Amino acid sequence: MLKNKLFVNSFWSVASSLFQNIIFSVFFIIMARSYETVEFSEYILANTLYGMILSFSSLGLSQWYIREHQEGNSTVDISTLFLKIQFFAGIVFYLVNICLSFLLYKDSTIHILSIFLGINIIFDNLIHVFKTINIISFQQRQSFKILSFEALLKLCLGLYIIYIAPDIIWIALFLVFLRMLTLWMFFQSENRGLISFKKIFQLHINTSILFRTLYSNRYFLIIGSISVLFWSVGNILVSKFLDIERVADYEISFKLFTMAEIIPVMVSATIFPVLVEKVKLNHLKADNFLRTVFIANLLYGLFIYTFIISFSNDLIPLLFGLKYSLTAEYCNEMFLTILLFPSVLFQANLLVALKMERIDMYLNLLSLLINLALAISGLYLTKSLSAINYSIFISFFVFHLSQEIYLIKKGITQIEHAFIFYLLLIFILIGYSFLKTIIPALYLFPIFWIIIFLMFIPQLKLVRAKA
Repeated sequence: MLKNKLFVNSFWSVASSLFQNIIFSVFFIIMARSYETVEFSEYILANTLYGMILSFSSLGLSQWYIREHQEGNSTVDISTLFLKIQFFAGIVFYLVNICLSFLLYKDSTIHILSIFLGINIIFDNLIHVFKTINIISFQQRQSFKILSFEALLKLCLGLYIIYIAPDIIWIALFLVFLRMLTLWMFFQSENRGLISFKKIFQLHINTSILFRTLYSNRYFLIIGSISVLFWSVGNILVSKFLDIERVADYEISFKLFTMAEIIPVMVSATIFPVLVEKVKLNHLKADNFLRTVFIANLLYGLFIYTFIISFSNDLIPLLFGLKYSLTAEYCNEMFLTILLFPSVLFQANLLVALKMERIDMYLNLLSLLINLALAISGLYLTKSLSAINYSIFISFFVFHLSQEIYLIKKGITQIEHAFIFYLLLIFILIGYSFLKTIIPALYLFPIFWIIIFLMFIPQLKLVRAKA
């Protein structure tokens, strides 16, 4: 019964995430096609600041709340306290968002957009409480309904933009209204009596407990924040070193990258409990499961990368308009990272399953610092967006290699596996790049991948048979 509940709960979580990402990607494409590049870039910068600050504002307290609930503490008091903390944290980080927009940019449009879009930090924090309550109550379907309704309303707004294209400030106000409506729907759906408004201003926040909770969750909070910073800082650096139009080039490339990473992120979330169980039973070292995932990650990264370098010149103008025809070159550079991303994500989960989250945090931090150092120096010397894209790839390569070193030391993987991974990557990429010069991509891509899958599928079947 419990397993069935867990499966259903996970299904609605994944469905909600996938549906929203698709709708939000469509909305992004509509915005890119409907507004001039400068105006669109200003919106992107304000939205980037909002998203970056939002990653810190929840304080990583959902794990604390779930643990307190599982330990049987007063559910109403804990839920109300959680809501209260998130509300005040939202206000504080909203003010931080406004201050940063004025410190980083002189453009008044970015300031106004930050003031309006930033209000969503408060709403998002409160919505986060209700989403967490739905997780522990096995009511993820409720979250799916509300968030999907919001996504559909956002799509309607996108259709309105196609015909009217109102001032972008009005778009920000509409988005705030939609988030406020979503929060109201979450309030209305909470029928378990876990939130008590009367107690919100009565409950005392024990600061010592709060700081101890934040400290105990510090690794996960820092890892999550670094992940958002890693990508968000790119837009900020581009806006400071290059023309504002390049912000749109970076964001379009990143948006396509985000769509490509949905599958490995969802698969990774599904695989993580399996990793934890195998670590618990000490089955990981002698298991063929890792080899299966290793081959699948390699093939997925290669498939997406070869697809992008084959069709980006046609795909990007088709989706975003002819004004972004030159974006394809930058997109190809960014997608170098997809070759490593699925494996990095899997190996990060493997480290956490092995209770090495502190190591994972240090490696995330190292990757961020390498990215920043290379990006800043590269932008200063070359004045090209390519500096950002290559710095991301190099930092991911160092991240991937560092993870492997720790896993080899633990005896989880072998050095020959790492060698084979890089050798196959180089061999297949060189082979495809050579063939692309003599065969049109329209014919080469499907033929090439039919051959690759025919080569690897028997190996995957053999691995599963031995498992």
